[in-house]
Amino acid sequence: MEILFLKMLLLLAGCLAGLFYHLSDLCVGEKRTVQNKPNFIVILADDVGWGDLGANWAETKDTPNLDQMAAEGMRFMDFHSAASTCSPSRASLLTGRLGIRNGVTHNFAVTSMGGLPLNETTLAEVLKEAGYVTAVIGKWHLGHSGLYHPNFRGFDYYFGIPYSHDMGCTDTPGYNLPPCPACPRRSAATSSHGRDCYTKVALPLFENITITQQPVNLTGLAAEYAEKAAQFIQHASESGRPFFLYLALAHMHVPLVLAQPPSSFSFPEPYRAGLREMDALVGRIKDKVDGCGKENTFLWFTGDNGPWAQKCELAGSVGPFSGAWQRQRGGSAAKQTTWEGGHRVPALAYWPGRIPANVTSTALLSTTDIFPTLVSLAKASLPSNRRFDGSDVSEILFGQSHQGHKTLFHPNSGAAGKAGEIKALRLAQYKAFYTTGGAKACDGSIGLEEHHQPPLIFNLDQDIQEQVPLDVEAGEYRAVLPVITRALTDFLQDIATDNVSTADYSHDPAAMPCCNPQHIVCRCQACCSSGNREP
Repeated sequence: MEILFLKMLLLLAGCLAGLFYHLSDLCVGEKRTVQNKPNFIVILADDVGWGDLGANWAETKDTPNLDQMAAEGMRFMDFHSAASTCSPSRASLLTGRLGIRNGVTHNFAVTSMGGLPLNETTLAEVLKEAGYVTAVIGKWHLGHSGLYHPNFRGFDYYFGIPYSHDMGCTDTPGYNLPPCPACPRRSAATSSHGRDCYTKVALPLFENITITQQPVNLTGLAAEYAEKAAQFIQHASESGRPFFLYLALAHMHVPLVLAQPPSSFSFPEPYRAGLREMDALVGRIKDKVDGCGKENTFLWFTGDNGPWAQKCELAGSVGPFSGAWQRQRGGSAAKQTTWEGGHRVPALAYWPGRIPANVTSTALLSTTDIFPTLVSLAKASLPSNRRFDGSDVSEILFGQSHQGHKTLFHPNSGAAGKAGEIKALRLAQYKAFYTTGGAKACDGSIGLEEHHQPPLIFNLDQDIQEQVPLDVEAGEYRAVLPVITRALTDFLQDIATDNVSTADYSHDPAAMPCCNPQHIVCRCQACCSSGNREP
């Protein structure tokens, strides 16, 4: 009975959330009190490489809209995701805290019972309290069961998938390595494929707490995201209330599924076609912003982590950040690792009249900075009784400062070492590694997990490829090692005295989102009936 009551409560709340969203343009009575606050759009690409933007890397020719945004705004050369894999990176963006504080240290699964700990406050919750209407469109991956669902984490509206789109079968499986089959139609087919392919449950598409498709049609997903985002911007703009839109794209994560086959382009590569599709989607959102009051809307584009190197030609470009020391020894130096290719991501900021145009910033910044920066711009307050890894960087955005972080701490993210532990850090131009290896490269090699004491230290100003560490006997190494050691010691002491959270990583098959458990892979029609099983 308790479970039934909770499901009914969740259903009612989701319906109310959807009703609020669709009627938000009628909330005229209160719009005047908050209309001076800026609107925020954060676009988060998935598995995008630093070198995937033409503005960053001249070899890339497939991002004209993003390149135009860079020309009209600010481009960041030294911007980093807070982790090198999906769930921890997203949790840090929405809390301003690394996984070692917020509890999200590795990815959640289809059967996960938990998610981002409920005692963590999200950016959406803070902004909603400040009068904003909020929406998340796209990939969530921070818990889909019960109160971990985005409708209960500060978002008035949700349209998207609960985790990565390779974590469930579809009828449009797209390009992947190894390739995965379409959803089976008979139960006998569910056991004939490898562990990298999900064949037992189809990928669901949610609108608020209702599954509207299972399996989702990936071919049209990008267009649906763009349409829902444009509708939200329009509704919120008409209401006069400030809005926060978190648009978490499926691009450029595998499987790559395109609205048009690559053969219809002037080149055959699926990845390049996917880049162009992503770029067009971002361009559409920017055009919508430009038509709905660009002078009061701040658009921030970045990525959740670097390319997934083991996917070979279906992975993006790290640009010059090759992690050569690791690559010479086998294994990847991109996604899941703490090499630059794993966490240095493209980042653009666009706000005409506020952020200067055609500016390139070399400030050392992180996705953890998004939370405190937007809270400050909204004239809201950070949650009390906890510490943050991000900083308010509005002075950098407005051209009033060039000083970013002196130190950044990079958590283990699925390659070597215990997930979430800090075994790499950046101090000014220096990068120190206490652990390396553990991630698969395109050639199938996996770098040997190695622990370094004293640490490997690279001078990125002289060695951006991270190829040759400083000689431990050299004066430069001896000078910087004590500073690095002190920085890490102080950081860990700060963690020990902070209000930290612990995520629930327990599993239960009952947690799998399922539109119709009576059908193979939970298959249902385009619009589910009242028989849906809610999250």
